[in-house]
Parts: sequence; C-alpha cells; structure tokens
Amino acid sequence: MADALARGWLLAWIVWSMIPIGSLVWVMIHAVTGGRWGDALAPALRPATALVPLAALTFLGIAATLPALYPWAADPGRVKADVARLYLNPVGFDLRAGLALAGWSGLALLVLTGRCTRLVAGLGLAFYGFSLSLVAVDWILSVEPAYVSSAFAADIALHQMLAALAWAALVGVPGRDGQRTGDLAQLILATLLGVLYMGLMAYVVAWYGDLPSKAAWYLKRGEGTWRAVLLAAFVAGGLVPFGMLLFSAVRRSAALLRAVGVLVLVGLALHLAWTLLPAYGDGAGAAAAAGLAGLAVLALLSRRAARFTTRTFADASAPESRHA
Repeated sequence: MADALARGWLLAWIVWSMIPIGSLVWVMIHAVTGGRWGDALAPALRPATALVPLAALTFLGIAATLPALYPWAADPGRVKADVARLYLNPVGFDLRAGLALAGWSGLALLVLTGRCTRLVAGLGLAFYGFSLSLVAVDWILSVEPAYVSSAFAADIALHQMLAALAWAALVGVPGRDGQRTGDLAQLILATLLGVLYMGLMAYVVAWYGDLPSKAAWYLKRGEGTWRAVLLAAFVAGGLVPFGMLLFSAVRRSAALLRAVGVLVLVGLALHLAWTLLPAYGDGAGAAAAAGLAGLAVLALLSRRAARFTTRTFADASAPESRHA
C-alpha cells in the first residue's frame, strides 16, 4: 500500500506540476517576445505560475520515497557501477531536483513581483532548458533506467507548455474578442502538433534503431490495457482536439475551446500514465488509483495556495506589456 501511494503521488505530481511550470515558460517567452497573446493569457498563466513554489514543496513527498519509486534507489546494482556512483543516486537526484525547483520558484517570484525583465526571462528560459534536460530523465525515465532518449526532455517541455495552454483554455480568456481566443487556439494547435510529432519520431527512431532496451520499453506499453490507454490518450488528447481546432468556429468560441482544454488535459494525463506506470508491473493499477487521489489533494492545495498568493501579490505590478 505504501508503495502504491508513493507511486500514485509521483504520477499525480508530474501531471499537476506541468500546468504551473508550463505557465512559467509561457510567461517568460512573452517577456522576451511581447505580443497581445501574452497579455490575453496573463489572467490564467500568472496565477498558475504562482504555484511553482508549491510544486517545489510537494516534491518532498517524492524525495522521501525514492526506493519505492526507482529501482536504482532500492538497489544500486540495477545500474552500472559508474552510473550509480556519478549520477543515479539519491544525493545526486535530490540535488538536481532541488536546483531545478528552487530556480523555477525564484523565476516565478520574479514574475509575480513584476521583476521578470527581458534579460531575466531570456536567462530563465536557458536555465529551464538546461535543468529540465536533467530532471525530466530523473523523474520519469529513470523508473526504467535501461531506456534512454535524447529527445525526452524536449518532449516533456512541450507537454508542460501544452498543459499550460489547455489550462488557460479551461479557465477562459477574458473579454469577448474572438481574436483572443483565436490566438490561444492557434498556440494550442501548434504545441499539440509538436507533442504528437515528438512522440511519433521517438517511436520511429526506436523502431529503426532495433535496440533491445528500447524495444522492451515499447513492447511493455503496447500490450493489453496499456495499448487501450495509449489509444485513448491519442484520440482524446490529440486527434479530437486537433480536428476541432481546424474549424474557425471552434477557435473563436470560448466554450468550445474549454472543451478542447479538457480533452487535452485528459489526454496528457493518460499519456503520462502510459509512460510511467507500466514500469511498476502488477502494482500499476493501485498506483493509478492513488494518483487520482493525489490529484485531488494537489487541486485542493492549489486552491488554498492561489488564495494566499493572490492576497500577497495583489499590489505587485505586472511586467509592462509589449504589443506586437
């Protein structure tokens, strides 16, 4: 039971944290590039960005249960001796996670206090790219350390950015300007295509590489229930939203865009479950159930944290808008 709770919390945290971290990325991108889209999405993205420190705090539940989550933490002999000594060990894992989450939390605070200048945002994006290239592998891929993918961090970055946009669609863009919803819809469409492309190319590269470790990873996720989960993720989170966004009536309707946001978030959650949980074999079902409970807990904590940050930073000046 304890292992299932720990694994469920890992899944819930990864799914939930994509929204605040992705929101931070979009806010920094807007600080660098400007444009009306960022001003329109700010009422949704800035409050979500405020939850990045909460993501850092709730990560402690993962750091405290590493042996239940990762085979290399339970038995260092599961990986090569030099890998265990130099990289995949609890101290290194915690240091990399702490560096990334502390850095992202600091950037979020700069955003909330109106101090995220173009230079800060540019440096912040560079730091985000570097740190994510480490922790994405740590947090997700290392549940099966034999499988590696050089493009995995970029894939997770797109997942985070897509989750933030889907959340903005769900919350709704203020005002009745169809152009604002159109901008959001086009951003969702472009990022969704990026997620689908990265997933397909990773599979194609693994297929043509014909390496046993990669083949075993995909074969485990291509059987029985997991095949159905992947199909549901593709249809609900990819195919249907993509088809909907091809119609201008959907792109200009806040209500229909909310439906797109819900579908995308469900699809992302299913895809992350498909990526992570098969590593736990027969315990995957219990971990999935615990993950749903973990999402409920994180949602409750998010509401309380959002109220606190709204009061704390209510008088902070937002960064100066720059229209394209």
